[in-house]
Amino acid sequence: MPVTPWAFSMNSTEMIRKFLVDRLGVEPDQVQPESLLVELGVDSLMLAELMFEAEDRMGIDIPSDTEPPKTVADMQAVIDALTAVKTA
Repeated sequence: MPVTPWAFSMNSTEMIRKFLVDRLGVEPDQVQPESLLVELGVDSLMLAELMFEAEDRMGIDIPSDTEPPKTVADMQAVIDALTAVKTA
């Protein structure tokens, strides 16, 4: 049975968790929907990197006028909304 490319696609939660663990050394269990990004070590520069990473990995374009997300859930909502528009 052939493997389809999307079989290995990452969802927004996994992408955010991987970014925070790899780049900031955050413990995976600290990445909860209600977690404040700033409390996980995400400053404005790191937030920009996270958004660029989301664009690259998820194949989306985050508009520059997007309200900066405050929590992990906010970031997930931005990614998921744009992913839904892309696939619609």
